[in-house]
Amino acid sequence: MLQQDDEIQFQCSVTIERLNSSGLASTSQFLRRTTVTLERNEFQEMVLRIHDKTPRNFVLHDIKRFTRFMKDGKCTIRILPDIQVLISDCPPDRLVVFLRTLSIKHLAWKASKPLTDREKLLAGLSRTFVAISPLQQKDVQKAQSAKNKAGGPLASLSSNVMNQRNQQVKRPRPEQDGMTSSQPSKKPTFALSSGRKLSSEQSAVLSAVLSGKNVFFTGSAGTGKSFLLKRIVGSLPPKGTYATASTGVAACHIGGTTLHSFAGIGSGTGTLEQCIELAQRPGVLQNWISCKHLIIDEVSMVDAQFFDKLEAIARSIRRSTQPFGGIQLIVCGDFLQLPPVCKGKEKPTFCFQARSWRKCMHVNMELMEVRRQTDNAFISLLQAVRLGRVTSDITAKLILTASHSIEKDGILATRLCTHKDDVELTNVNKLQQLPGAVRQYDAVDSNPTLLKMLDNQNQIGTTLQLKVGAQVMLTKNLDVQRGLVNGARGVVLDFTSGNHGLPRVRFLCGVTEVIKRERWVFKANGGQYVTRQQLPLKLAWAISIHKSQGMTLDCVEISLARVFESGQAYVALSRARSLEGLRVLDFDPHVVKANQDVLNFYKMMRKERMLSQSSLDDFMSKKKRKVIL
Repeated sequence: MLQQDDEIQFQCSVTIERLNSSGLASTSQFLRRTTVTLERNEFQEMVLRIHDKTPRNFVLHDIKRFTRFMKDGKCTIRILPDIQVLISDCPPDRLVVFLRTLSIKHLAWKASKPLTDREKLLAGLSRTFVAISPLQQKDVQKAQSAKNKAGGPLASLSSNVMNQRNQQVKRPRPEQDGMTSSQPSKKPTFALSSGRKLSSEQSAVLSAVLSGKNVFFTGSAGTGKSFLLKRIVGSLPPKGTYATASTGVAACHIGGTTLHSFAGIGSGTGTLEQCIELAQRPGVLQNWISCKHLIIDEVSMVDAQFFDKLEAIARSIRRSTQPFGGIQLIVCGDFLQLPPVCKGKEKPTFCFQARSWRKCMHVNMELMEVRRQTDNAFISLLQAVRLGRVTSDITAKLILTASHSIEKDGILATRLCTHKDDVELTNVNKLQQLPGAVRQYDAVDSNPTLLKMLDNQNQIGTTLQLKVGAQVMLTKNLDVQRGLVNGARGVVLDFTSGNHGLPRVRFLCGVTEVIKRERWVFKANGGQYVTRQQLPLKLAWAISIHKSQGMTLDCVEISLARVFESGQAYVALSRARSLEGLRVLDFDPHVVKANQDVLNFYKMMRKERMLSQSSLDDFMSKKKRKVIL
């Protein structure tokens, strides 16, 4: 069942410990899968209820919360003086909502003068429990008032809980070698909710996933596919959920690893027997055995043969006759964007052409609402280009963009290139041409040996060289409200004082900010987490079209003369936020191509009412009928 953000109920693993006078566990009980709810008793006290054969009720008078591993679906609630509840394998988004509500409601309750033991005795009320009500503005106001009076670590902890959903990982602490915290100190504030809400069609996809269906969802560029994937990852239990993508950049966006790394079969060009043998190696085998939910992003770049091999490997290793060995598949991508990489003049084969595709996928959905662009005329232009249709009117509009002056406040347009060698050459040459000394920033890795293997899977470089005047781009969302988002363009104005001076960057959105180190978390083979700390910047005179997937660019210049793949022109054009921020050089309508096999696939799927918008309505109406019955 799809829960709303205000419902404080979830399933997870729980360990209940009773602590001795030294703070060590004297007794411990582990519950592998149970339901946890937040309720109120007859005295309006907050109660943590753990629903086992016999419900365990813990009144939350004085508590401490430990949230360091919240992104992994783990937290600890210490109920003073001697009870400790360890929550694990909880959907991270559920846990964030739970802890945010717990923080605010508990502070508000403490401020309302709880009943004394004498008053409870005299009240003579029978024992009852009711679900805690959704957060209200009055709860926030009471909590804010109590926080202002008390100050101290409790307020900071509560604020930290509410910020976790946007941050995804814990902020780095001040460390040696010039490393500082990633944001200036701010006064903690409370909020009713955090994060962007899902649209109705995105909610329908999430509903299908949580119902256990194998789901393929698609949509044009800018419809929020990556955003939805992150919400799906956050809504599934971490244990047994593997987030993967066909490319390292896409995997980085959703906090996962590459599909090839998960599978452990290299390029997959060996025979099926050889691939099964590779997948049974220590470390890799555990991925296949423990996987319950497999997420695959940018599936358009996965070819049919590789998909079929993965499906056969899953059945063999898991000793199951079910499609994909019984693993739930959540597959995302737009087949009208970049196709699988082929050798020479080989024709690409998409994974929807795989023999096992139709038996694996239960539900197919399409996101229709474009969120990246707001100009309907530009959206219509991009939709036509996506389908390989270029009218004389579209050609005229794109040719006119060649004269657009999109530079502003010293921020130049980013050049999108078809070949990565052109990107490297352009950025290195432009940096060398700037006057002044180079500042170099080296990444700090938790495990350099493991992260060396991941270098090609992300856009956070081991070293970053900057000068005053360098054109840069943010590689992480820092403050969405202020426009400091992944892909935001800026220019380095100067550096703060000291040996490890940090760059001060003016962004096109009008914000000037000192950029500090951020932390990225990657999942290596065997489930081990490794981290990299680096400035969330990259040189942005040029970027490859492949590396731009998922980005929204404020000002972009494109040369399409060397386009060599179907969908490549569409991917490049759809990175632009608006037509006014786009400059297309030497436009030729013949470079706009859509793969005919993909067009036929989408046409067939829509004809079967499996990919049209009405299929979303059908799915939701069926779900409602089941609830009524």
